[in-house]
Amino acid sequence: MRAPFQILVLPFRLTATEPEFAVLKRRDDDNWQFVAGGGEDNETPLQAARRETQEEIGLAGEMIKLDSISTVPKNCFAAADSWGPAEDAEPGLSSEHTEIKWLPYQQAYEILKWDSNRNALWELNERLKN
Repeated sequence: MRAPFQILVLPFRLTATEPEFAVLKRRDDDNWQFVAGGGEDNETPLQAARRETQEEIGLAGEMIKLDSISTVPKNCFAAADSWGPAEDAEPGLSSEHTEIKWLPYQQAYEILKWDSNRNALWELNERLKN
């Protein structure tokens, strides 16, 4: 059963010059975003974030909790009526997405559709500078 919260995960890697962020192109609407999804059953937001990251791009690692909080109405998602429990997925890009790009801050910021994604990206980038 779907839990009453959404998560957003901003995968990043540190390079010699600047951090890069993994942005994903959604299959259903061709928009770029970060890993996102809803909690299930009795999951905590952290558990949901780890599960969604593994399902969508096959990565696991340390999580940094940001202060940024946002809401997105369910009706913004084309597949909302079909949402049910998550299925086991092989590591790699999930069927929800068609492409993944590792981009520096400015390029990632420019292609993201949602303000919530840009706001979280800004906060993470500022934290990584310090």
